[in-house]
Amino acid sequence: MGLVGHSYENFDLAKIDAFKTLISTYNDIKGFNVTIPYKEAILPYLTEIDGIAKRIGAVNTIKVSGGILKGFNTDIYGFQKSLEPMLQHHHQNALILGTGGASKAVSFALTELGIAHQFVSRKPAITELGYGDLSANIMKSHTILVNCTPLGTHPNILEKPNIPYDLIGNKHLLFDLIYNPDKTAFLQEGEARGAKICNGLRMLELQAEKAWEIWSSPIIH
Repeated sequence: MGLVGHSYENFDLAKIDAFKTLISTYNDIKGFNVTIPYKEAILPYLTEIDGIAKRIGAVNTIKVSGGILKGFNTDIYGFQKSLEPMLQHHHQNALILGTGGASKAVSFALTELGIAHQFVSRKPAITELGYGDLSANIMKSHTILVNCTPLGTHPNILEKPNIPYDLIGNKHLLFDLIYNPDKTAFLQEGEARGAKICNGLRMLELQAEKAWEIWSSPIIH
């Protein structure tokens, strides 16, 4: 499947159950990307789910072939490959801000890289941290901070996760999955304190390349 004769369209669904109508209306769709907030909610609508996507419980790419809808997760690849060049020896522990579908891909990639991590949530489960738990010791020992929340996305560019930014220093690496704006309030706070920063644009590009490989394959992986 080459680029000629194909287009990439946006389908803005108010509710996930509108996906059924979408599929029945368009019979020439080869695949989808799935964005926030449907990376987990899409699962019941799929015929098959790739092994890794099933393990993490989130899908961002769907291949449509012969009536079969198979889900994949290319966020893992995009995040891991964009993070790796920035890592230094002291980047051993990470905090994942948010617990949605994107955060599960980030967690999987961090595990693959051998980086210990904890989730931070507004409503933490027993194994998670709350934003009020982020002490000086935790912030010092966790030198990778990954924003998986939508806070800071255009047009709400002044919003940012409620973390103690005064405890960030030049050993920290702040990664934001958001790419619009290119420098969120979260990243600006880190940069002002000497931290390395990275937005989600390269991750977007890499996951898209991987998604295109899946869509253009003559068989379902």
